[in-house]
Amino acid sequence: MAEPKPEEISHPPMDQLQGLEYCIDSNPSWGEAIALGFQHYILALGTAVMIPSFLVPLMGGTDDDKVRVVQTLLFVEGINTLLQTLFGTRLPTVIGGSYAFMVPVISIIHDTSLLSIEDNHMRFLYTMRAVQGALIVASSIQIILGYSQMWAITTRFFSPLGMVPVIALVGFGLFDRGFPVVGRCVEIGLPMLILFIAFSQYLKNFLIKQVPILERFALVISIMIIWAYAHLLTASGAYKYRPELTQLNCRTDKANLISSAPWIKIPYPLQWGAPTFDAGHSFGMMAAVFVSLIESTGAYKAAARLASATQPPAHILSRGIGWQGIGILLDGLFGTLTGSTVSVENVGLLGSTRVGSRRVIQISAGFMIFFSMLGKFGALFASIPFTIFAAVYCVLFGYVASVGLSFLQFTNMNSMRNLFIVGVALFLGLSVPEYFREYTAKALHGPANTRAGWFNDFLNTIFFSSPTVALVVAVLLDNTLDYKDSARDRGMPWWANFRSFKGDSRSEEFYTLPFNLNRFFPPS
Repeated sequence: MAEPKPEEISHPPMDQLQGLEYCIDSNPSWGEAIALGFQHYILALGTAVMIPSFLVPLMGGTDDDKVRVVQTLLFVEGINTLLQTLFGTRLPTVIGGSYAFMVPVISIIHDTSLLSIEDNHMRFLYTMRAVQGALIVASSIQIILGYSQMWAITTRFFSPLGMVPVIALVGFGLFDRGFPVVGRCVEIGLPMLILFIAFSQYLKNFLIKQVPILERFALVISIMIIWAYAHLLTASGAYKYRPELTQLNCRTDKANLISSAPWIKIPYPLQWGAPTFDAGHSFGMMAAVFVSLIESTGAYKAAARLASATQPPAHILSRGIGWQGIGILLDGLFGTLTGSTVSVENVGLLGSTRVGSRRVIQISAGFMIFFSMLGKFGALFASIPFTIFAAVYCVLFGYVASVGLSFLQFTNMNSMRNLFIVGVALFLGLSVPEYFREYTAKALHGPANTRAGWFNDFLNTIFFSSPTVALVVAVLLDNTLDYKDSARDRGMPWWANFRSFKGDSRSEEFYTLPFNLNRFFPPS
């Protein structure tokens, strides 16, 4: 048997991911783009409904309040997505609500001055205004770091090796929102998971008019089939005598969104009243803004590969963070109950559909704005059981995580130094947040539990985030451990091309501002 050639054993590194049907600046037909945009809108509903559904009842809010918050969150998501795709990084990313803000928001909800308000509706309004004030103040972190280019300077300490655990844990770190949630209603979640994988992978070559319908629209087709199946189970009384938690996760009529939603309602700034400001609340919220910044940095880099673009230069990445800060400011002004970050599931959908078109995401932003104003229609789609979304997350979060692992191709993984850094950062990035979660579940407060509430919120929020822990560990080790003699092993020669806008000729194609705005804001 002939000795295999080196090129038959290994694969050459590639700047741009191959195999996509449409990259960042190529577009499918208008009909297909609209259908794909609607699919991204449907996927974004999971987080947009889940966060208010958990937080609003804790604040004393009613179903009517919950619907208004969901509508407001979707409306601002649409605006932020348009701003980011037009003037920010220009990557095809949906800007959605972030779970990173849950810790400081829950801390505000449990503030004794707010809990002492006896009237539930007034408590809801005062709590909402306190959250708004904290978001408005905390948004300054991303605005300053982004527009001052301080984040661009910081990213110069990043390498492909250091980014592997960060991007990987942007996906892997969300494992608790995957199968653990599917298991709450396995008769709906498991068929959804199997159907989505079958359509998107095994039947991807099924063509109608030269379009791979089942691969391209696997998400929306699977959801419609399983949603109808779940409605059939609900209508037949299958859950009539089941525990309340099972009914909440399985039934299609437990969200109470459609009956509570108005026909037409346009969200507007300060609709809940004037925000209130508290230094302690704001400091705690700043930690969540910092976590959102790190998670979004990893998600932007993943989106660039799944859109078949080159890596965003430091200047572009910093510009995107600045606009994301503006987005968090809008969250505070409108009252969405959470801040903004890149929607990881929508980044994963770019890979599943093999369509990384910017136009598709902009169309999805249009759907978010439109259906947030038409309350009844938006509430219809928002009543999809969250278990169905969790099944899809099992695939899409995995896509994003694997993109992070793909950065290993630019590094030398025969280096003991590199093996140590990647292994330790990945392990601690999973292990530390898991410790914080388990501790909080048992003690009903985080490991940081001093008299200074803002300090507790700050530390607990930081260490609840897998990508944040991974970035701290990976970047610290990568820049202190034999770093002078390991530039090539770390992947720095490849990375250097994308540090500046003019370092690679393709950057102009992917990241130039529209309407010839680069004349006024020349890239560095």
